[in-house]
Amino acid sequence: MRRRVAALAVVALVAVAGAEEKPAAAPRIRVEPESFDFGKAQPGKTLRKDFTIRNFGDAELVIEGVSTTCGCTAALSAQSRVEPGGRTALQVTFETRSYSGKVERQVLVRSNDPKTPLIQVRVSATVEPATRAR
Repeated sequence: MRRRVAALAVVALVAVAGAEEKPAAAPRIRVEPESFDFGKAQPGKTLRKDFTIRNFGDAELVIEGVSTTCGCTAALSAQSRVEPGGRTALQVTFETRSYSGKVERQVLVRSNDPKTPLIQVRVSATVEPATRAR
């Protein structure tokens, strides 16, 4: 009988200990807006858009790097560390150069978010054909 009581006590302690475990604190990244369309644009223009990087997790978010898929696009994060509940600006510039038609590029943000270590932000524009002077 004592063995059975001891065994039940051990099972109860393990169940209570397991129920009290909390998930490890972790950052969670979100970029707002997730994408942006500049609409119609002329060739040879530089377009700018500010995005917001938010940390809705419960640990510090570390922005490990920001890159783009084309030299015509540049992005810069205002801060490399964002506290839980905090935010920072992500400044994106897109040069239309001599492109024509719909153009889409990506900005890649690498962070220490364990669920989303790489997030993509899309920017696009429809570059109208250059008009010639008569």
